[in-house]
Amino acid sequence: MTTPWQSYLSEQDRAVLARGKFGRRMGFGRRPAVVVIDAQKYMVGEAGRDADWPSSCGEAGRQAVAAIAEVVGTAQGAGVPCFFTLFEIARDGSDIGVYRRKRDLLDSEHWCLAGSEGAQLVPELQPAAGDVVFVKKKPSGFHGTPLLGYLVDRGIDTLIVTGGATSNCVRATVFDAASWNFRAIVPQEAVFDRIPISHAVSLFDMDRQFADVLPLAEVTAYLKGLKADAE
Repeated sequence: MTTPWQSYLSEQDRAVLARGKFGRRMGFGRRPAVVVIDAQKYMVGEAGRDADWPSSCGEAGRQAVAAIAEVVGTAQGAGVPCFFTLFEIARDGSDIGVYRRKRDLLDSEHWCLAGSEGAQLVPELQPAAGDVVFVKKKPSGFHGTPLLGYLVDRGIDTLIVTGGATSNCVRATVFDAASWNFRAIVPQEAVFDRIPISHAVSLFDMDRQFADVLPLAEVTAYLKGLKADAE
């Protein structure tokens, strides 16, 4: 698999990785779940109108949504639970916290304000019966949410993490997943970011320490195998 971070590594970097034996594969477990991070309209914008969507990740986001839909559809067909997070901020900014020190509260129906069009899940993704959709207020899908309890209840050992943005909420969720000793799998084509270097370096950091960054085809093949085994 061609990875987006390879061009950023020097020979010295590669030597450090080899010496420390970083990046070993952890592999899939027996009980996976899919976590879709913030695949909302404000994140992917609208072709030809991204200037109207202040947090749009543009075409990279829209391409990733197609890959996410493939992961979700395959998982649902195999009886694998899917969890969808939605990042929402109160219209008066009362729950934005320290984030407001880094960014303005945007008065736009195309942003992540609660009840806005931008806060809606993209239409390409449809939760199935048994899937769970919940709101989060911080980067990680674990922080202040019921996600951990749902995973424990279902005996989950592997999280397939998709969505955006790679350098923000995906990364935070993957690191927390590792802290809770879940195997974290990131389908490379099913995550997205606004800035290519942020995307590439974040994938590298996750793959180096806390997750397996894998081709989409390998992840969907694993999910299809679960369905075949069940039959």
